[in-house]
Amino acid sequence: MRELGKLKRVVQKRLPEAPHEVILVLDATIGQNAVNQARIFSDVVNVTGLFLAKLDGSAKGGIVVGIRDQLDIPVKFVGLGEKIEDIEPFDPNTFVEALFAGV
Repeated sequence: MRELGKLKRVVQKRLPEAPHEVILVLDATIGQNAVNQARIFSDVVNVTGLFLAKLDGSAKGGIVVGIRDQLDIPVKFVGLGEKIEDIEPFDPNTFVEALFAGV
């Protein structure tokens, strides 16, 4: 984490308003640990958005709600597979429908 903070400071010497965007990539399968990771990263750099990876398969991604509620960090992208074509902008309506599908 110190190295991440150092990287931010070095960049800001050349570009004081940097970073413009900080997107944290989280594994959707890690559950509550994702909130802890997001909190720790946010303490070092201002995380402006999340990329939730591995949202295919058994991962429901319910942690999205916890992170948004506790840390107010929006999800910007989701990974629904292993290929670049499987990356999509996050759509809250589609997410909620998929979350409750089959209930």
